[in-house]
Amino acid sequence: MVRGSQARIGLLAESRMSPAEARATVGRFVSIRLTSSVIVAMITEVSCENLPASENFVASAAVDLLGEIFTDGVRQKFSRGVTNYPTIHDGVSLITNQELRLIYTPTGSDQIHIGTLQQDQSVLAYVDVEEMLNKHFAVLGSTGVGKSSGVSLLLNEILKARPNLRVFLLDVHNEYGRCFGDRALVLNPRNLKLPFWLFNFEEIVDVLFGGRPGVPEELEVLAEVIPMAKAMYTQYQNSDRIGLKRLDAKSIGYTADTPVPYRLVDLISLIDERMGKLENRSSRIIYHKLISRIETVRNDPRYAFMFDNANVGGDTMSEVISHLFRLPANGRPMTIMQLAGFPAEVVDSVVSVLCRMAFDFGLWSDGVSPLLFVCEEAHRYASADRSIGFGPTRKAISRIAKEGRKYGVYLGLVTQRPAELDATIISQCSTLFTMRLANDRDQALLRSAVSDAAANLLSFVPSLGTREVLAFGEGVALPTRLRFKEVPPHQLPRSEATISTSLSVSAGHDIHFVGAVLERWRGATSNRDNNAAGESFPERPVQRAMEAPMLQPSLGLDPDRFSLLKKPLR
Repeated sequence: MVRGSQARIGLLAESRMSPAEARATVGRFVSIRLTSSVIVAMITEVSCENLPASENFVASAAVDLLGEIFTDGVRQKFSRGVTNYPTIHDGVSLITNQELRLIYTPTGSDQIHIGTLQQDQSVLAYVDVEEMLNKHFAVLGSTGVGKSSGVSLLLNEILKARPNLRVFLLDVHNEYGRCFGDRALVLNPRNLKLPFWLFNFEEIVDVLFGGRPGVPEELEVLAEVIPMAKAMYTQYQNSDRIGLKRLDAKSIGYTADTPVPYRLVDLISLIDERMGKLENRSSRIIYHKLISRIETVRNDPRYAFMFDNANVGGDTMSEVISHLFRLPANGRPMTIMQLAGFPAEVVDSVVSVLCRMAFDFGLWSDGVSPLLFVCEEAHRYASADRSIGFGPTRKAISRIAKEGRKYGVYLGLVTQRPAELDATIISQCSTLFTMRLANDRDQALLRSAVSDAAANLLSFVPSLGTREVLAFGEGVALPTRLRFKEVPPHQLPRSEATISTSLSVSAGHDIHFVGAVLERWRGATSNRDNNAAGESFPERPVQRAMEAPMLQPSLGLDPDRFSLLKKPLR
């Protein structure tokens, strides 16, 4: 039987091969030999039902037609797809080692070695880097199947093949810090500088309101004063600060989303000025609450990565972009952003800012400096349920998925719950590395996302072993069941919180140990300087030059009313 991309073959009882060689089972490749070519197919089902009595068959098998080997002049070549279909009585045999090597032998320098075929471990499995990156990729698999090790393997191999490619990895569990050695810069809340003014309106609102919906009255005030605070900063930069003109909100030229610096002291002074003009006490409460929110977040040491030097001017956007996205790389083309130490309320906003800046820089630089943006636990930030998560983060990731390849911004998604990931985003990934998944919903989503004729391979997903992978899509020669190669010990992901249970039981912890832990715990939310040593960008001279003028009240703000001005400026 031949039908479209599928056929049914008969398995004869007699065979000249050994029993081990003759094991025609699910997942094995077979060759259907035509007069002018050889069709490569994969067995997806074996059955002994409805066998013809007149033939010496022991079973029948359903196969998916995947590609074709043909002779082009002198040598043989393999191509995906089928141009010549088989007919009844064409001969079928298990594919030979030579034919497998022909299919999987690298055809250019863009191939990276990631493992071996499950069917024949003497045949190496390769991935086309150009195809995998240009059309995005995803690594899917449950916890404990070797997914993180597979990500480390892929990224290390990509860095070898593309030394000029920059890689940005969102490390949700702080487990990749040691996997890339000196080639990676590790960032965390202790050494990150991400000024609050780089956050757009939705993102800064999410920070100020702790991930909850904003109060409409307060949002209205904030949307009005942020552009004015930006214009005020520009005036500080372009004048001698004597006789500043009153600002007309309609002629400012900035929006709340324009990536222009502003100072919190100016923002609060503008809010205070409006509050002073109100006679109704109930209306003034709105302004009081908004100022209180700003001061609370500003004074929280967990947010120091955003609000450090919040009242000291300086347009550090160039330094921030260069630092985050490794421009120039200086031998470290990769950035690992460790997210586990950030306040839970601000993680979504931080991810949104990073995704958005990565895309916008690629857009406005015309893609001259390619970047691979890898998103671990992607379902957290781009959920299929639109009522869950932070909308701007999903929008930023979706924008990279849909348009990023035009501007040299590529996407790598890693998740253990593909069914919870936005289907539109995952559908943009043309190369999938699928490891063991037991959930029916996850498998159903994969079937809808995989366009290859061998989508039936997904029925093997629940039974895959550790480090076993089903690779689909543009980056591989054929839909393939393979095993990732061993990762060197120094490249194995390991959470910084992973501790041996035997060690903790025998350590003999006492009250002094508990006290030390509490000291560290309290220190994380105190005003002491806990910044760890790390690579940082230099302070711009304009920051030091503007520090003294910023101590002066502006627009009539009484410094005794607000604790924000009482804090020493850093």
